[in-house]
Amino acid sequence: MSLLKIDGLEANYGPVTALRGISIEVPEGGIVTLLGANGAGKSTTLKCISGVVKPRGGTIEWKGDKILNRSPNWITRAGIAQVPEGRRIFKDLSVSENLMMGAYTRSDRGQIRSDEERVFELFPRLKERSKQLGGSLSGGEQQMLAIGRGLMARPTLLLLDEPSLGLAPLLVKDIFETLLKLNQEWGLALLVVEQNVTMALKVSQFGYVMQLGQVMVSGPSAELRNDAKVLESYMGVAQ
Repeated sequence: MSLLKIDGLEANYGPVTALRGISIEVPEGGIVTLLGANGAGKSTTLKCISGVVKPRGGTIEWKGDKILNRSPNWITRAGIAQVPEGRRIFKDLSVSENLMMGAYTRSDRGQIRSDEERVFELFPRLKERSKQLGGSLSGGEQQMLAIGRGLMARPTLLLLDEPSLGLAPLLVKDIFETLLKLNQEWGLALLVVEQNVTMALKVSQFGYVMQLGQVMVSGPSAELRNDAKVLESYMGVAQ
């Protein structure tokens, strides 16, 4: 069953066309990756889903309902949370305060503290630093915090924009292991925009390769991973 279904999505930034009729699906409980070079339209796609960018055409369906013109607040409440590129944590707030910001749309106040503890179980380093300011954390810890903040919204689908950006190789491995855990143990569906092609195709089940606002190739991740022509032509990955 499709949890999220995008059909013919188009978007502009002023006179510049960012998306040219793309169609993407994320199944319930699946991990899907969007790949492509900078400027391909991957981040714009996530922003359209989360309501930050208003598309000029096409449809976005969430659990069978059209959500194209819904506000970001409504979309978060509906079960879609985004972990933005560059983390964008609140540097002058503590770790715990940052996590609470992720729960701002929720009304079930009694469950929020237990969810914070669940995030701390996932990322023990955040618990150790719960009273530290977000700006004092390392890059890897800030990425953990950004993911944890997204989880505090209790999403069904987590959108992640470049989760490995700027991280050391060992931390990249840890982040992707965490994504697998969120999918397999927490039951979350994930839509991941990622420049690290190898890791993205390793953890996902299906991938879409974008170029200049269009989906050029799509297919099971294992097939894309073994297609040297696709990797080199659209992502500059020499095999």
